[in-house]
Amino acid sequence: MDVLWDDGGRLTPAEVNARLVSDRELAYTTVMTVLVRLFEKGVVTRQRRGRAWEYRSVLGREEQAAKRMNAMLRDGGDQSIALSRFVENMTAKERSELQRLLAARSRKR
Repeated sequence: MDVLWDDGGRLTPAEVNARLVSDRELAYTTVMTVLVRLFEKGVVTRQRRGRAWEYRSVLGREEQAAKRMNAMLRDGGDQSIALSRFVENMTAKERSELQRLLAARSRKR
């Protein structure tokens, strides 16, 4: 996903594979399999480019992170406890930013 997000466009499996930075090379079929699975889960879209598919992220990096955070909060048991633990693990700067965002949201209502 980082390769797709960093590029910002549509990439074929071969292009994704070429951009991957890894200690070991991945087979083209491995990259293709991962992209197909992401497509089946609705995380990426695809369209034909010649004989290959080109893939693009449905959501940006930040939107995807927010979606995962919301899912974890919904599925994580007691939301109050989960939120409390989440805030406890934030840095002071992150807590300040959260307070700023919450205050701005309250003003909009």
